[in-house]
Amino acid sequence: MENQHEFKNPFRPGAGHTPPYLAGRTKETQEFLRLLTQETILENMVLTGLRGVGKTVLLDAFKPEAIKDKWLWIGTDLSESASISENNISIRLLTDLSVVTSNIVIEKSEAQKIGFASETESIEYTLNFHTLKNIYDNTPGLVSDQLKNLLEVVWECLSMQKPKGLIFAYDEAQNLADHTAKDQYPLSILLDVFQSIQKKGIPFMLVLTGLPTLFPKLVEARTFAERMFRVVFLNRLSTVESKDAILKPIEDTNCPVKLTDDSVDEIVKLSDGYPYFIQFICREVYDAFVQKISVGKEPSIPVEEIVRKLDTDFFAGRWARATDRQRALLYVIARLKNCELEFAVHEIVDLSKEILEKPFSSSHVNQMLSSLSNAGIVYKNRYGKYSFAVPLLGQFIQRQEIETIKWHGA
Repeated sequence: MENQHEFKNPFRPGAGHTPPYLAGRTKETQEFLRLLTQETILENMVLTGLRGVGKTVLLDAFKPEAIKDKWLWIGTDLSESASISENNISIRLLTDLSVVTSNIVIEKSEAQKIGFASETESIEYTLNFHTLKNIYDNTPGLVSDQLKNLLEVVWECLSMQKPKGLIFAYDEAQNLADHTAKDQYPLSILLDVFQSIQKKGIPFMLVLTGLPTLFPKLVEARTFAERMFRVVFLNRLSTVESKDAILKPIEDTNCPVKLTDDSVDEIVKLSDGYPYFIQFICREVYDAFVQKISVGKEPSIPVEEIVRKLDTDFFAGRWARATDRQRALLYVIARLKNCELEFAVHEIVDLSKEILEKPFSSSHVNQMLSSLSNAGIVYKNRYGKYSFAVPLLGQFIQRQEIETIKWHGA
């Protein structure tokens, strides 16, 4: 029993937490490494996929690879507030840039050129946030002109350190949006600015991660975005990769938990290869096994309890935000044989006529799918069909009591 206390549960199902073993993702990593070989940036990266598929984890794994290859790296999560206005996205970029520029001392001649020093001053200026903001504010023109000039000045200073380039890595980038009604175009400005400086040979690369709604939003904002990005879609892990994710973290001889082949197969089946679910289920299984071993009982996987907890922790919050009528629509979708792949409007309309007292019209389905897309529950793919943005959501919906969905008269 001493080893059970020494060896802690290695599985980490938190949002964006690095797993004890990163299974699979070799092809995606090789594609990122290929982009690092660009001297002139012709392709940026969009890393996309469903929630829980490991986008944030893989983005974090890219960072040391880039740094090892002599690239600089900045970035953060893109909150909705960063995309409210053109000024906000500019402040976001300036703040992130200052992380890698604040230790750069500007020569007096350079400070004079950008309006910071007179001939009599001997103050030492660094390229900190205050300096960057002053360069930005003192540049005439539109926001895009100000940002372009700022990035050119930054690269002129950074290039003296001889890095290969600078990567701007932003997670949750599906929050980016233009706001036509308010004459604010932060997303379009971001794309315009990076396309412009990349055409000038400045090696600043965008790496954006987000839900599958991200890339269509980029193309809608600027059609050239289709040629500007290499889209990498993260799928679930294969059976072999899933087993590695399950078994590698407990290979240590001090680990008190040993899984049989049947137990591993059960976890693979329950998780369906989604990395977050593997971490969640394995954490629960580990704790359950340790408890049973400690009292001399034969360990087994508490499937019903794990599924119930997963429903509460992962799915319930999203389900609670849906209206009764939206739940009725989602229930119809969950009854489609292809619900976990993709589905069309006409399929939903046809099935609703069979199972609902108040079926849906095509216009109503389109309207509701648009609302559900904005809520991050579904997304529209490039073939005009829709898919769930949340893995295994169809199975969760099927587990709900029909009475709570109010599908008969909703």
